[in-house]
Amino acid sequence: MKIGNIDLGDKPVMLAPMEDVTDQSFRQICREQGADMVYTEFVSADALIRNIDSTMRKLTILPGERPAAIQIYGRTVEAMVEAARIAEAARPEVIDINFGCPVKKVAGKGAGAGMLKNIPLLLEITREVVKAVKLPVTVKTRLGWDHDSKIIVELAEQLQDCGIQALTIHGRTRSQLYNGQADWTLIGAVKNNPRMTIPIIGNGDVTTPQRLKECFDRYGVDGVMVGRASIGAPWIFREMKQYLADGTIPQIPYQEKMTLIRRQIAESIDRIDEKRGILHIRRHLAATPVLKGIYDFRSTRIAMLRADTRAELEAILDHIERDILPTAHLRAMNTAHDTAELNNSI
Repeated sequence: MKIGNIDLGDKPVMLAPMEDVTDQSFRQICREQGADMVYTEFVSADALIRNIDSTMRKLTILPGERPAAIQIYGRTVEAMVEAARIAEAARPEVIDINFGCPVKKVAGKGAGAGMLKNIPLLLEITREVVKAVKLPVTVKTRLGWDHDSKIIVELAEQLQDCGIQALTIHGRTRSQLYNGQADWTLIGAVKNNPRMTIPIIGNGDVTTPQRLKECFDRYGVDGVMVGRASIGAPWIFREMKQYLADGTIPQIPYQEKMTLIRRQIAESIDRIDEKRGILHIRRHLAATPVLKGIYDFRSTRIAMLRADTRAELEAILDHIERDILPTAHLRAMNTAHDTAELNNSI
């Protein structure tokens, strides 16, 4: 699959743009773990134009992240064109336009998925951004505003006519937010539309290597974008890429996973500061599957998510890795063994 001249190989798996998640550290780790391309947190066009420091920092792309896309959102042609030019100066491989964010503070103001209620403006912004920059421009959007306006098949053709070089579709409407199940049938309908010539990337509820392969096989998409399933689990890309290659899932030791989590903590603190860096990383700690399903873990989990110094958090993680995870791992192995023995005896 190619976006412009950027060759991402066969069946690329990409890290989705997520606010307060896809920072520099996480993007680089996901690339190391097998993600074929990564996207920044979405960037406000208005904030870029106003030169807001926290927004400008989102444009920094490290060498180990590439290929990387900067994703921008806004609600006026002028702001989006200027933001695209500013983003281009940061030298990403791709400029991505966000027409899919469903949260009220974005969509409620007419940006993100809010643009799905104003298709003429959405198309005008797309055309003008494509004309304003030399980099490939792509779009990420949803099926439509609500159940009664699933317009993605027609909209995909219109966006292609505007000059975009790839389209990512999240299989929900804006009204669904992240509820219910993603509908991949319409993503497949876009891909199988003979008028479409640009790559189609599917997104939504791809949480396992098996589901990833199913989406490629059943719907014929060119690429798949993984979002929430990667939070606290950047190694999911390694699992997915190996499963696509040979049908096996690597058994990654929990010690290796904990090393990646500790690295995220350290890099978050170093990039921001101790207090805010720990706050930022809590979402990954809360979500990581390494620490889910552990017997009698509630009090330790609460302490971990309340720790507000690096020393305190490191001490809790030392305790988890030294005293809790080995026991939990042994219990899981014994349970698997007992299940196998039971199945063999039936």
